[in-house]
Amino acid sequence: MQIVQTIVHCPNGALRYFQHRKLHFMNKTSTNRNAIVIIGILFFVFGFVTWLNGTLIPFLKIACQLDNDVQAFFVTFAFYMAYFFLAIPSSFLLKKTGFKNGMAWGLCVMAIGSLVFVPAANARSFSLFLTGLFIQGAGLALLQTASNPYISIVGPIESAAKRISIMGICNKVAGILSPLILGTLVLKNSNQLTEKLSTVSDAATKNALLNEMAGRVILPYLVMAAVLLLLALMIRKSSLPEIDMEGEDESKAALNTQKQSVFQYPHLLLGVLCLFLYVGVEVMAGDAIGTYGKELGMPLTQTRYFTSFTLLAMLLGYIIGIFTIPKYVSQQKALSISAVSGIVFAIGAFLSQGYLAITFIALLGLSNALMWPAIFPLAINSLGRFTKIGSALLVMGIAGGALMPLLYTSLKDKAHISNHTSFFVCVLPSYVYILYYALRGHKAGAKPQQKQKLQLEAV
Repeated sequence: MQIVQTIVHCPNGALRYFQHRKLHFMNKTSTNRNAIVIIGILFFVFGFVTWLNGTLIPFLKIACQLDNDVQAFFVTFAFYMAYFFLAIPSSFLLKKTGFKNGMAWGLCVMAIGSLVFVPAANARSFSLFLTGLFIQGAGLALLQTASNPYISIVGPIESAAKRISIMGICNKVAGILSPLILGTLVLKNSNQLTEKLSTVSDAATKNALLNEMAGRVILPYLVMAAVLLLLALMIRKSSLPEIDMEGEDESKAALNTQKQSVFQYPHLLLGVLCLFLYVGVEVMAGDAIGTYGKELGMPLTQTRYFTSFTLLAMLLGYIIGIFTIPKYVSQQKALSISAVSGIVFAIGAFLSQGYLAITFIALLGLSNALMWPAIFPLAINSLGRFTKIGSALLVMGIAGGALMPLLYTSLKDKAHISNHTSFFVCVLPSYVYILYYALRGHKAGAKPQQKQKLQLEAV
């Protein structure tokens, strides 16, 4: 009322009012843009560090003289299990530190994990390498717990899906580059080295060759640690706005007065399993594709690049998502289409051989691209005051990336099931369940009127 009176009786006052509102809007837009750029850099870091695992698996198998792929895939186990153990502690820590400080601390923890690679390389200790990977995963768990909800609420909720897709592009571009860079540095002349190691009988000469190879990771990880610490300082000193979610939780609490526990939401619990399986098949398509190719007799000089092919397909999927969701297709339908295509590509890989099979596995990246942006919001829908703990449970589901590759290698190496069948047994049921969640699981526990609303939103 006061504003209306000011505008009617004082044209100059009205002009100043609108100028002030315009300036406020421009400042807020500029702040949000800066925040999106900063979070985009963090997602680039996520991708770069995460997708190094595909290169580390064959590297550590040679450098640490591991007996089989089951041992080598403890690389992904150590890395992704950190999410399982630290997702909920991370959510509590963020309440104390706030988003910005939490992100800075996460980068510092990742830097510590990178520095552990130095003594690990000097000692050629596989357990120390795994310790460094677990510490890196711990830092990423803190970063993921902070940045995923942050990018959703830093701007209008209507454009959240587009921002998440842009973050995905940052993540996957880094993922494409990281195995190319690290593979070139640490796996150069790997075939010749492997052949030489098999012919060398002198223990001292063999140790010298292995020590030289292990030492190749020292400089890259020292540089990575320095970059991570620099980024932590930049985040700490940045203008990244702090966002208070407590008020939002309280305003939604009335919607959940009948629910006393987060475990009373079936669609969330089914969503945690869905995310677990999704991350499992994502890691299978990205990190296990090299091992799959090696089992087909392809040389390491070729298989070290296969992870980049999968991530290139994922990048294409994110670009498609930006232009089609929600203008042409809803997130629920996108998840259904992605699951169906995953089933088709998995069957194609099972029925084919050679580079055609590798192509089908790489195309699974296209199927996986839109799953995280679709599963996460469906699973936390209508949680109200339980949203934070629900998000932490979903982040724990990232442990699927730890366990499914171990299941694949155990079936292949321990149970002596064929490479094709072992891979197929892991991925096909996962995509079938994801399809179930897209069609029915995300509506579990909803009242009839809520189910009708969800069906209308899916159209």
